[in-house]
Amino acid sequence: MLVLLPPSEGKAASGRGAPLKPESLSLPGLAGARAAVLDELVGLCAADQEKAREVLGLSEGLRGEIAKNVELRTAGTRPAGEIYTGVLYDALDLASLDAAAKRRAGKSLLVFSGLWGAVRVGDRIPSYRCSMGVRLPGLGALGAYWRDPMARVMPEAAGDGLVLDLRSSAYAAAWKPKGELAERTASMRVLHSQLVDGVEKRSVVSHFNKATKGRMVRDLLVSGARPKGPAELVETLRGLGYVVEAEAPVRAGRPWSLDVVVTEIH
Repeated sequence: MLVLLPPSEGKAASGRGAPLKPESLSLPGLAGARAAVLDELVGLCAADQEKAREVLGLSEGLRGEIAKNVELRTAGTRPAGEIYTGVLYDALDLASLDAAAKRRAGKSLLVFSGLWGAVRVGDRIPSYRCSMGVRLPGLGALGAYWRDPMARVMPEAAGDGLVLDLRSSAYAAAWKPKGELAERTASMRVLHSQLVDGVEKRSVVSHFNKATKGRMVRDLLVSGARPKGPAELVETLRGLGYVVEAEAPVRAGRPWSLDVVVTEIH
């Protein structure tokens, strides 16, 4: 099973480990594309802070993120699973997993990134600021820029197993599974169900959407479950206590759509 995750907007500080070694990152087929984004991002942030702030969509209070990007090649690194913070990663709580679950996380979790394309949680990276929604002056919109490189490496990364897609729309734009691979992909959203004047109303709640996804991935890792396809994933999640509604694709070459329905927000 391969689980596709979005990164977090906020990130932990860079570690005290050795500086970035691009050749050590997973998905080596992305090396050239990563180098191009890294070069332009560092150059932009070093040359013109105001332009960099505008391009990266940063408020005045986040100006320090520009200096962080300037030092990407020399800053210390730590595992990506420690760099990414925020609601989903707090709920996932990789650090507290037992050894077996951590090994499963290292093999199955893939985090999409505007800067790196995608990394595994064990890849050592520095803290950075560059979302998939950024449009760099030279390379253009990163969501579009990453499509060709990701299309070349993702089929091999996915192998012949289930792909669980938990990315937000901005990161989903960088790669969409096609053909037979799409048919064993399940995309998921979390819906909050509540009664309003006796009528059920459902809505997507951003914070709880992320928290539920984090807890769900954690439960899958801890359980050691290895569903082989979307239908088996639905049964696995129901066995773990989740209320899941599934919609199989009506046409070949399309992914499954899953809704996890919750009644409490926490």
